[in-house]
Amino acid sequence: MKYDKIFEEQLDLIGDDHLSSSAKTPIRDDAFDISDLEKIKLIKKDIYNILETLGMDLTDDSLKGTPSRVAKMFVNEIFVGIKPDNLPKPSTFKNKYNYQEMLVEKNITVYSTCEHHLLPIVGKAHVAYYSNRLVIGLSKMNRIVEYFSKRPQVQERLTIQIVNALQEALDTEDVACVIDAKHLCVNSRGIKDKDSSTVTAEFGGKFKDKSVKREFLDYIRNESSL
Repeated sequence: MKYDKIFEEQLDLIGDDHLSSSAKTPIRDDAFDISDLEKIKLIKKDIYNILETLGMDLTDDSLKGTPSRVAKMFVNEIFVGIKPDNLPKPSTFKNKYNYQEMLVEKNITVYSTCEHHLLPIVGKAHVAYYSNRLVIGLSKMNRIVEYFSKRPQVQERLTIQIVNALQEALDTEDVACVIDAKHLCVNSRGIKDKDSSTVTAEFGGKFKDKSVKREFLDYIRNESSL
């Protein structure tokens, strides 16, 4: 009993300190053995039970559809990035125009979910790369960010996953990502610091060089005049 209490306290500390156990999303091997429709049915029952346990009147017109809405949202929207089949197919092309400078896609909107409290993570991602021999469609960079965001996440892992996916697609180590985001598990509960945000970064290849890293960060800081 004492061990169980200590273990539970340790798990709470992991959540409050936003620690991650792996750079890979912890997904079970049997995660896709049942259909999305079956998952919606099971989650609907669980949400119903949670709300009923809290004392909500689920016969009320405002609430009677909530379990179904939440279940569909989980499976079809905010957690679609769990399924490998939803990974965007990267549109890459040969760098025929021989562009040799840094390419930066900044202010990519991030909507994710903290895996410790299932509360929103909202912010911006800034991604850059140097072409080896390939370039990627600009919108695909946004879609890769979106894909890895749409799952229970830890911001550090999200940053690494974005970089790894682009490195693989572009066949180069020269990729970087910075994410600046607010975590509602910090802003609206616990410490309740509504003004704080979290910044994470992952630098590969050339971006480990101080001057290149500084150039990338300068691009991020520069406000667009458009």
